Amino acid sequence: MQHTALILPLLILAILLHGLIHKVKVYDTFVEGAKDGFSIAVRIIPYLVAILFAIAMFRASGGMDILIRLFTPLFSLFDLPVETLPMAIIRPLSGSGSVGVLGELIHTYGADSLIVKIAATMFGSTETTLYVLAVYFGSVNIRRSRYALQAGLLADLAGFIAASAVCLWWFA
Repeated sequence: MQHTALILPLLILAILLHGLIHKVKVYDTFVEGAKDGFSIAVRIIPYLVAILFAIAMFRASGGMDILIRLFTPLFSLFDLPVETLPMAIIRPLSGSGSVGVLGELIHTYGADSLIVKIAATMFGSTETTLYVLAVYFGSVNIRRSRYALQAGLLADLAGFIAASAVCLWWFA
């Protein structure tokens, strides 16, 4: 048996011992936390549905195809595969949507292709900025997120550029 397999049981034991030493009702505290988690999930659901709906409408309307056609000359200028553009667009919106885009790219071009390597590096180098702002800020009623949006999207852009540059340098 590997030692790493003991981490979770030992962590649970440590929590129970801590509760016993400090006379905390561990089970009651756990149930109270679970109730809070459920109420947070209920508050988040409308924001999650809205953002997933917006992504589906954007893709179904042909908006993604229009953006790909518009950005093809710019991507060609830097020898970037335009096929990575859907990842750059969807990733700030949705984690699950970007996993779907990555899956499509793997299926279409193969796991070892430069396109997939760039998209996978983009996936790991960026955040679901709009999702975070909509869901988490919305769930705690933060309405003024202007600078958070700008900073998050700028960080995503830096991640996309860096992922592309590193992959082109390393794999091309």
